[in-house]
Amino acid sequence: MQQWLRPLAHHASTVHRSPTARYSCLRFSSHSLAPRKPFEHAQYGSTRRNASSAPSPQSPQDAQALERRIAAIPISNFRNFCVIAHVDHGKSTLSDRLLELTGTITPGSNPQILDKLEVERTRGITVKAQTCSMLYTHRDEDYLLHLVDTPGHVDFRAEVSRSYASCGGALLLVDASQGIQAQTVANFYQAFSQGLEMVTVLNKVDLPGADVKRTLEQIENTFELDTSGTLQVSAKTGMGVKDILPTIIERVPAPSGDENAPLQMLLVDSWYDNYKGVILLVRIFQGTIRAGEKVTSFVTGRTYIVGEVGIMYPAQVAQPTLRAGQVGYIHFNPGMKKSSEAKVGDTYAHTASMSRVQQLPGFEEPKAMVYMSAYPTHTEDFAKLEDSVHELTLNDRSVTVAKESSLALGAGFRLGFLGTLHASVFEDRLRQEHGANIMITAPSVPYRVKWKDGKEEVLSAPGDFPDAPRDALKIDELAEPFVLATITVPQEYVGSVMTLCQSSRGSHKETTSFTAAQAILKYELPLAALAKNFFGLLKGATKGYATLDYEDARFQAAPLEKLQLLINREPVDAITQVVHQAESQSIAKRWAREFRELIDRQLFEIVIQVATRAGKNVLARETLRAYRKDVTAKLHAADVSRRRKLLEKQKEGRKKLRAVGNVQIEQSAFQKFLSKR
Repeated sequence: MQQWLRPLAHHASTVHRSPTARYSCLRFSSHSLAPRKPFEHAQYGSTRRNASSAPSPQSPQDAQALERRIAAIPISNFRNFCVIAHVDHGKSTLSDRLLELTGTITPGSNPQILDKLEVERTRGITVKAQTCSMLYTHRDEDYLLHLVDTPGHVDFRAEVSRSYASCGGALLLVDASQGIQAQTVANFYQAFSQGLEMVTVLNKVDLPGADVKRTLEQIENTFELDTSGTLQVSAKTGMGVKDILPTIIERVPAPSGDENAPLQMLLVDSWYDNYKGVILLVRIFQGTIRAGEKVTSFVTGRTYIVGEVGIMYPAQVAQPTLRAGQVGYIHFNPGMKKSSEAKVGDTYAHTASMSRVQQLPGFEEPKAMVYMSAYPTHTEDFAKLEDSVHELTLNDRSVTVAKESSLALGAGFRLGFLGTLHASVFEDRLRQEHGANIMITAPSVPYRVKWKDGKEEVLSAPGDFPDAPRDALKIDELAEPFVLATITVPQEYVGSVMTLCQSSRGSHKETTSFTAAQAILKYELPLAALAKNFFGLLKGATKGYATLDYEDARFQAAPLEKLQLLINREPVDAITQVVHQAESQSIAKRWAREFRELIDRQLFEIVIQVATRAGKNVLARETLRAYRKDVTAKLHAADVSRRRKLLEKQKEGRKKLRAVGNVQIEQSAFQKFLSKR
C-alpha cells in the first residue's frame, strides 16, 4: 500500500490565504556575493524583470575573500536548519529578515527572495526546495548557516523528507494570532521523527489579535515542548528577529562528518538550466567534492564528471570545494541532460570509492496519485502545449506524462501528479508562464482491481476500468485509496465538519479538543472525495476557519462502477468517471441535465444518457427535441386524412435522419462541461 499511496493535501483547504503581490525573479552572476541586477532565471523560465534590487557588482577580490572566509570555518561552526510553518504564518518574510540580518541581501531589496516561482508568490506557498547560505559572526567567531526552504506541503512529502534529512534543526514558526493549524502539526511530526532540534518562534506578536498565552499553551499541549525559551518576533517589523540566529547557533547541533572520508552526498532537489543542464541541490555527509572529479549515482549507476560546485548566496556562487556538512549545488560537464536521471533522495559517491560508501536510506520513487488529462482548446495548438508540458517537466520529474487521444477533444496528455495541490500548481504554471489555453478533465485517482486468478492491477485512467458484463465475472475485488485526514476546526463548527465528512463516506477515528476553542478531528476519507470539491465545501461549512492535512492510509474494498456519457447511444470517451455505487445515480442525473443545456438542437432528436456496465444499465436520460417544420400549416382544419399522411411521412423521414445523421457537438460544450467538474 505504501508504495502506491502518496500522502496528499491541498492548501486550498486553508482559509487564510495571503493575497501577496506578484514579483518577478532576480538574476545573479555565478560569481556574485550578493543580489545583483535583474535576471531571467533558466530554472523558472520567467522573462520579467525587477530593478528594485541592484547593488553594484562584487569584484573578483571579494569573491576570493569569500572563499577564504568559508574555507576557514570548521564544520563545528556549520548550522543547517529549516522553517516549519503553516501557509501565511510568515515563513518567507522571516527568511527575508534573516538574509538581511546577515548581509546576504540588501534590506528591502526583493521581498520573498526564496520564492522564485510566480505561483509561489501569488499563492504564498513553496513548491521547489531552495537553500541559501549565510555568514554570521557570533562571539567573534564566523558561522556558516544554511537555510533550507522546504516545500512543506504533504503532496511533496518525499522531497520534504530529504530536505529535513539535510538539516540539524528547525524553526517551529507559529502565528500568534492564528495558533497551531493542520500543516504545522503534519510538518512538526515529520521533522521530529528525523530527530531535528526544535526552536519555537511566535510570529506576528505585534498584531492586535495576537494571543501569545493561548498559542504557547497549544504548543505545550499539542507537541509537548518546553516553551520557556520561545522567541517572540514580528518578521514584518523585524522585532525580536536578531535573537533567532544566536539561538540557532546555541541550540541546533553542528552537522557531523569527516571531510577526509570517502564522498557521501545526498540529492535534495534539482532544476534544469538551459545552458548547464540539470543542476543538483546536494548535502555533503562525508568527504569533499571538487570540479573535475567523477561521481556515480547509487540508484541509476550513471557516472558524471563534476563541472562546478558552489553555494547559493542567494544566487549560485562557485566555490573550489564543498565539504562535509555543507549544502550547495553542483552541475556536471558534460551536463546531465535528462531531469529523470536526478532522483531526489539518491546518493552519490566518488566512482573510485563506491565500494566503501553506503547508500543513504529513505530513497523512494515518486508515485502519481491524482490524474488529469489536458487538451488544447484549439487542436492546432497541440504542438505548443507539448512544448510547454515538456519544459515544465524538465524541472518537475515527479509528473508522469503520456500522450492520449480523444474522439471528442482530439490529441492531449494524460498527466499524473503527487496530489491535488501538485496538479493545481502545474495547471497554473501552464496558464500563467506559457499562456496555454487548455481543457482539463476532472481529477481521478488510481483504483486497484484484484482478479480471481490472483493477479492485481492498479488502473489510473477511468477508461481502463473494467465494466463490461463479462469482466464482472472475473473480478474478485475492487478497491479505492483512502487517506487519514486531520482537520483543525473551531469548536462551533465541529458538527458541520462531521456532517460533511460523513456525507463524503468518511469514517470517524478521533476527536481531540486541545483548547477550549479548537478541536482536531481525524477521519478516514476516500481520496476521490478529496480530489473533487471537498476543500471548497470544508471552507464553506466553517466560514473559512478550518485547516486540513492528510496522509496515506490504505486501499479499501468498495462497490465501484464506471459512469459513461452516451449521445444517441454512442459513448463520449472524454466524459468518463469511476464512482461509488451510492453516488452514481445522483451524478448521472446531474451530468445528463447539465450536458443537455450545453448542446444545440438539431434536425433530429438527440438522446443523452449516462450509463454503467458498458452502456447496458442506463441511470439517467435527457432528450433534446428536434427542430420541426409545421407541414400541416397549408391544410384546411377538416382535412384530417391528409394531415395524418403528411405527419407520418415526416415521422419516417426523422427516423431515417436519426439513423444516418451524426451529432455535431461544439468543443465549447465540452469545455464548459469540464470546467464545472
